Formats: sequence, C-alpha cells, structure tokens
Amino acid sequence: MKLLYKILLCTIIIMAAAFGLSGYFFVNFVFETALNREIAQALDDSNILQFAFETAALNVPTKYNVLQDIAVEQIGSRLERSGKLTGRCLRLSGEERKVLYVSDDFPQDTCLLAQIPENARTWQVVRNGDHYYIHTGIRVNALNRMLYLETSEDITEIFEERTMGFSVYRRVTLAMLLCSSAVMLLLCIWLTKPIRLLTRATRKMAEGDYAYRARQVSGDELGQLTMDFNHMAKVLEDTFGELKEEIRAREDFIAAFAHELKTPLTSIIGYADLLRSRKLDEEKHFLSANYIYTEGKRLENMSFRLLDIIVTKRETIDLQPVETRVLFDYLEDMFSGKEKSGLKVSYEEGTIYAEVNLLKSVLLNLVDNAFKASMEEGVVEVSGHKQENGEYIFKVKDYGVGIPEEELKKVTEAFYMVDKSRSRSKNGAGLGLALCVEILRLHHSELKIESKLGEGTCISFMISGTSTNCQKVSGRDRVFQTQGMKRGN
Repeated sequence: MKLLYKILLCTIIIMAAAFGLSGYFFVNFVFETALNREIAQALDDSNILQFAFETAALNVPTKYNVLQDIAVEQIGSRLERSGKLTGRCLRLSGEERKVLYVSDDFPQDTCLLAQIPENARTWQVVRNGDHYYIHTGIRVNALNRMLYLETSEDITEIFEERTMGFSVYRRVTLAMLLCSSAVMLLLCIWLTKPIRLLTRATRKMAEGDYAYRARQVSGDELGQLTMDFNHMAKVLEDTFGELKEEIRAREDFIAAFAHELKTPLTSIIGYADLLRSRKLDEEKHFLSANYIYTEGKRLENMSFRLLDIIVTKRETIDLQPVETRVLFDYLEDMFSGKEKSGLKVSYEEGTIYAEVNLLKSVLLNLVDNAFKASMEEGVVEVSGHKQENGEYIFKVKDYGVGIPEEELKKVTEAFYMVDKSRSRSKNGAGLGLALCVEILRLHHSELKIESKLGEGTCISFMISGTSTNCQKVSGRDRVFQTQGMKRGN
C-alpha cells in the first residue's frame, strides 16, 4: 500500500474513533443529566404526595381511630386527579403490602414495593414494553397505619431523545468523516508530492538520465531531502563523467602504447631480418645494428618512464631540505659540453623541502622537452626565484614551436604528443610531462603551462620552502627513487 493511502487510512481510523467516543460520551452525558433531573423531580413529587396524603388523612372524620381502607382509596383518587396534568400515577398499599389503590396506568411491577425501607425513599427505572418509567416508593404514617406510597412517571421521551441523539450524531460523524477524508486526501497528496518527485527522479536516474533533478516544492525536511538528493545526483553525474573520461583516457593510453610499441618493434624486426637474411657490407651492417640498438633503447626508456609513472602514483615521499643550488648545478652538469649547449641558468639561492632525486627528474624532463621543441641552436632558459609567501618558483622557457591553446589540457596525458613526427624523431614518447605531473603531485604542486604557437612555451611550478607538508615514505619507495635516477631520463 502506498504511503499516501496509509496516511489517509490511519487518519480516517483515528478520526472515526475520536468522533465515535466523543459522541458516545456527549450523548450519554446529556441523557444522564436529563435522567438525574427527572429522578430528582420524581423524588420531590413523592415527598409532596407524602405530605399531601398525611394532611388529607388528618382531615378525615375521627369516627375511627384507624384510617380505613375506603378513606385511603378516596385520598388516593384525589391525589391522582391532582397529578393528571403531569402524567403521574400512584399506588397505595397497606401494611401487608396489599394494594389498596392503584391508578389505571400504573405498571404491574411489584419489585420496588418489596424493597421499600423504613424512613427512606427508593426509586428505580422500569421498562414496560417500549416505555420507561421512574418508579419511586416511600412509607407513609397516617392515623396509626403504616402505608406504602408509590409513584410512576413516564420518561420514555428521555430515552427516545438519547436514541435520536445517537442517530443524529452517527449521521453527522459520517458526514464529517467524508469531508475530513476529502481534505486529508488533498493534504496527503500535497505532503507526499516531494516523495513522488524523488521517486520519479530515482527512476530517471536508474534509466540512465543522470542529468535529471527532482523539483523542490517545500522547505521542510522533505525539501532538505530533495536538496540532498539533487546534490548526490550531481556528485554521481560528475563521478560517472570522470569514470567515462578515465575509461576514454585508458583506451587512448592503450591505443597510444600499442602504437608506440609497434613503431620501434617494426624497425627492430625489419633490420634484424635484414641482418639475418643477407650478408651486408660493414657500413650497412653497422647502420642496421645501430637502428636496432637505438629503437631498443627507446623501448627501454619508454618502459622505465611507464614504470616511474605507475610507481609514483602509489608512493608517498619524505620531504627533506634541499639547497636550490644543487638542482641547478646538476642541470648545468647534465647539459654542458653537449649539442644542447643553449642552456641558460639563473637562480636565487634558497632552501626548499622536496625529494631531491624526483625533483631532478622533473627539471631534466622539462629541459629535455624544451630542447626538443626548439630549433637547432635554440636557447632554453631555466630560472628560480623565491616568493614572498616562502615558496620557490621554477621556470623552464623555450622559444620553439609552442603549443596550440586547444592542446594545453592534453599535453600532460601519457603518450600524448603535439607533433608526433617531430617527437619520435627525437626519441620522444609523450611520457615526460605525465611523469612530471605525478612527481609534483607528491610535492603538493602542479605544472603551470603558458604557450603561444610559434613563439615558445614557459612551464613553471612552485615548491614549498617550509616543512609543513612532509610525508613519510617506505623503504621500497626510497630504493625506487634512487634507482630511478640511476636509470636516467
């Protein structure tokens, strides 16, 4: 059963019980009040009749010392005539409870007569057919005789009013229940509307429409629940979007990785087959072996870079104080005396907190990429400066081909290369920046890339000059860091 109908049914049951009980007690209260009033009136009338009977007995001629039965009948007749207008009947009985006078309409019941006590009044309600009577009894002492005076008044009207009251109240209760049910139905529909909207939104999301949102129609707890549901839906939508993007990136990664493997393997297999199938002169033999060696080194370098990226994503590092001079001296030593002699280094000395080997790998990759993007005899500028907030900024700038604006967000993806032919010609695999991103993530930093097509590129990142972000690293990861630097970039 739906919540709407449960609320409506429970409300109707509670209202019916409340109306029924209140009606029962109200009608009974009115009835008992009227009945007690009639009983009190009947007892007062009984006292008046007792006084009237005793007075009338004193006026009987004193011919006899004892009140005669005929005199009792005469007095009873006069008392009955005086009470005709009130509908009162009476009965007079002697000492032996033998009836001496009785009205024509007096009930035949004699139970009360046998129970009349001395010096006290008694009463009871008697039912005779469809009529109800108040029956009272009292002892009367008149002229040395102890008589019993009983009265009877018809109170059927009170019982009929009670029956009519119950009937009217049942009809009123039924009408009120119908009206209240209609009103409660509308209220329940209004109150449960947020639930229906949430149910519809849940079904839409189950069908794959993650952009659907439930409409908020109230500001109460259900309205807050709707807001929370919509927030949850937004988080789920963002999560699904990220998962789709991650799946796409993985598919692109696998496709690019397969392609990058195919190119050197094709060269290796081709030249190996050439060496195997025919005898070559010394120069061609050397060139073929050199191609195999070069492509093999490219595969080795690519596998090392991939391993570095995978392990870097899983590790934590122990940040230690490092003099910036050590890093820049390392770069000058790596590129001095080589064909890439256009390196210009300028820096301010300072102390940063980093893992020195990993940070060397970042700078080495950035400088190497800058030379690959530059023309022959191109200049690459590396600089370092302290910031007012205590951080140290590194910049690597070249004046090469630059990166199109639409490509800037993709250059840090593994295997992504802006100019694939140019990168492959210089043994590039598109893994350097991806590795830099992961290393800087461990240092709570990130790459900032600024580039203009045909004018060059400037890549910068900041490293903290305080030790507040230090993290511990396991022994296995420390071995990886030192070994990774021994493998080279």
